[in-house]
Amino acid sequence: MAGEVLYWQALNRALDAELAADDAVFVLGEDVGLYGGSYRVTEGLYARYGEWRLRDTPISEGGFTGLGVGAALVGMRPVVEIMTINFALLALDAIINMAAKIPFMSGGQFPMPLVVRMPGGVAKQLAAQHSQRLEQTLMNVPGLRIAVPATPQDAWWQLRQAIRSDEPIILLEHELLYFSKGPLDETAEAPPMHRASCRRAGPDLTIVAYSRMVDLSLRAAARLAEQGIEAEVIDLRSLRPVDWDTCAESLKRTHRLLVVEEDSRFAGAGAEIVAGLTERCFFDLDAAPERVAGRELPIAFNASLEAASIPRPSDIVAAGKKLCAR
Repeated sequence: MAGEVLYWQALNRALDAELAADDAVFVLGEDVGLYGGSYRVTEGLYARYGEWRLRDTPISEGGFTGLGVGAALVGMRPVVEIMTINFALLALDAIINMAAKIPFMSGGQFPMPLVVRMPGGVAKQLAAQHSQRLEQTLMNVPGLRIAVPATPQDAWWQLRQAIRSDEPIILLEHELLYFSKGPLDETAEAPPMHRASCRRAGPDLTIVAYSRMVDLSLRAAARLAEQGIEAEVIDLRSLRPVDWDTCAESLKRTHRLLVVEEDSRFAGAGAEIVAGLTERCFFDLDAAPERVAGRELPIAFNASLEAASIPRPSDIVAAGKKLCAR
């Protein structure tokens, strides 16, 4: 089935397909059952599969994420929804100390087919405690894999791939992407879950981005093109592992690197990407890499201050022009 769908609808269809295909798959989290999910991702699934497959939990992230770890250990394929990544701080013991380490500590005797879905990012005036990203915290944990779908097609592919994996997968979904629309072809063959994708080709500059920043980077690339600068936009699709090869191939053509992330700049995903690509592509670079990132402060509730604290297309355009002028 092909056509345009909303991002949340692609996730919903992916869950529906996997629930139907495998009785070991079940979903647990706050409001995933009767209510249908805070962002409608589990809408209609409770009526189809019942309360044993769509498990509403108390407000206890550490408890129900730990329950997901235990279920994975006995052969189930749990999909844990943490209502917002901000609440994942309460579940880090289960994610970092248990899910990420048990396969290694058991010498591979215990696989960990666990998916943890987390909406996050700066949305619309949710203030400091509900606007965090936290990908840098999870990227630092060996044993975890992190997928960051930016389109409905990737949301469909990567959630299904994550559910079928025997490793713990974190799926980071930006809250402002849920009602974005894009094409979905359910019959198309999926690329590997952690392979990056070139969203726009160009010889002058490589822009590497992920999640919502891919869309902003594409908008910025269109504006740069009006000024004679053709930027190539690489959607990472994954933060652990990173597809270094696709990024390096792009840099060998463009010789300039701009990394765009919504999270704050210091010690973030962008720092790792710049370091990794500089190590691999030092002699291909014609200029020092640049980063566009969120400001080093908690996110304000005020709408104008909130917008000014994270990258906008104009910031990406300015950084691209500066880089290409060197």
